[in-house]
Amino acid sequence: MRSAMNGSGPGVLRGVLALLLAGLLAACDLQNISELEEGVSTEADVRERFGAPEAVWEGEDGAQIYEYNRQPAGHTNYMITIGPDGKMAALRQVLNARTFAQVQAGMPMEAVRRMLGKPMKITTYSLKRETHYDWRYLEGASADTSMIFTVVFDTDLKVVSTMSTRDPDLDPGR
Repeated sequence: MRSAMNGSGPGVLRGVLALLLAGLLAACDLQNISELEEGVSTEADVRERFGAPEAVWEGEDGAQIYEYNRQPAGHTNYMITIGPDGKMAALRQVLNARTFAQVQAGMPMEAVRRMLGKPMKITTYSLKRETHYDWRYLEGASADTSMIFTVVFDTDLKVVSTMSTRDPDLDPGR
């Protein structure tokens, strides 16, 4: 039974554990990122520091985009572009307002998935005839507020709408 007095309970414990895991992942990622340099680091360097990618996407002009997903516990998804010369051309964290703004009504799910990486959670609402894809990310002046970005798809897996809300699993006020 959850105590209203001290805020303890399974939900709080899950939130604390998720934050600890996310912190460990973030620390490792920052170290790995600092050791890579665009135009210099090779595909082998990227794989040595990040491991096998979650997915590999075809980019422009023969480039490949490696997806390094940190969902469901983390707040980041990295897309690392390997140019046709085998060198890292770009490394970007895609779960941010600028990328979210590019998600437009009518876009196919595959385009959104390629843009944002694998979601934290997928929920189908049969009666509403909708599927929601959720990504956890950080927002705020010091990137300290855990948020959920949701893309709502129709039955044809085309974007209907998007929204952001505070992360209920990690919100200490819950």
